[in-house]
Amino acid sequence: QVQLAESGGGLVQAGDSLRLSCAASGRTLRTNTMGWFRQTPGKERECVAAIGWSAGGAATSTYGNSMKGRSTISRDNAKNTAYLQLDGLNPEDTAVYYCAAAESWLSVSSRSWSSKYEYWGQGTQVTVSS
Repeated sequence: QVQLAESGGGLVQAGDSLRLSCAASGRTLRTNTMGWFRQTPGKERECVAAIGWSAGGAATSTYGNSMKGRSTISRDNAKNTAYLQLDGLNPEDTAVYYCAAAESWLSVSSRSWSSKYEYWGQGTQVTVSS
């Protein structure tokens, strides 16, 4: 009941920055946790960052090891859009980046599990040249 559409990917040079966007439609109020994942053809999908709201309404962000310190996740509820800011990109960051949403609050460890998310976007390609 939730549709996600990513945008903002493209071809950039090493050291450049990108901001990926994820537009949500449908029953957006059911999205408690939002996550960004990336995947290359021969590799397992890995979590880049995630953001969720606890029962008390406090927002918390978590980051994967691969891009920790070089990525920032944010969410604009008024625009029904989530963002992933990527800085200091290098060729190893080349991948398809996916936006995901879960209906429930996910623990810090659970946020890295792809199976925990019910909704997924089509992905946006990020290619970093040396």
